[in-house]
Amino acid sequence: MENFSIRTENLKKDFGAVSALNGVSFDLSAGLLHGLIGSNGAGKTTTMRLLAGLLRPTAGSVNYFSGGQPAAFADLRPALAYMPQQASLYPDLSVAEHLEFFRELYRLDAATYAARSAELLEITRLAKFRERRAGQLSGGMYKKLGLMCALLQSPSVLLLDEPTNGVDPISRREFWELLYGLAAKKILIVVSTAYMDEAERCSRVHLLDAGRLLASGEPRAVLKEAGAANFEELFIKKGARV
Repeated sequence: MENFSIRTENLKKDFGAVSALNGVSFDLSAGLLHGLIGSNGAGKTTTMRLLAGLLRPTAGSVNYFSGGQPAAFADLRPALAYMPQQASLYPDLSVAEHLEFFRELYRLDAATYAARSAELLEITRLAKFRERRAGQLSGGMYKKLGLMCALLQSPSVLLLDEPTNGVDPISRREFWELLYGLAAKKILIVVSTAYMDEAERCSRVHLLDAGRLLASGEPRAVLKEAGAANFEELFIKKGARV
């Protein structure tokens, strides 16, 4: 598995007269679990789409590195998986049918697919729901299926846009347990969330508000520097939306 990292420099993105991002610079160090933290409208989804190469910046740049050396996006793209915030699965397809669909999409050989799908069904606890349609899954199970489809290709970079949004607390906890297991494999994981309590679960945080970067760093260090007991207090101190 390659060791990828990403750096943004003065990243800006406008949609007509609306500025979604305004001069955002941060480092996404290889092999760590990063959190993009902010309320709705902070610029999280725009940032994710720029990182994934789905949007072009109005100004600034997204720079990719492999083993610490500059790399083209084309080098990283086969190793990158993106899970969007909006529903992206097919409601009439079962869990097993989704895995087969993504097997064809990623062109996995039979042996690799058999081992990988069995592993993912086990760690997500969806093995006994193989024949259930996506439209009949609970919110938490649906998000796990989306994660499985993203992980089927064994990515080195995983971008998850608000994966725990709208799911119950137990499912949120289970989802984070899955992320910790992935982080232990030194995958670069970027998770966006509006839940302030999830910020402290990350290795590094990047706080966004109205398209501006408020702070970046190790969670406890960021809180200490701001003189805040938690991230909700930090956002309030900076006059940002929570």
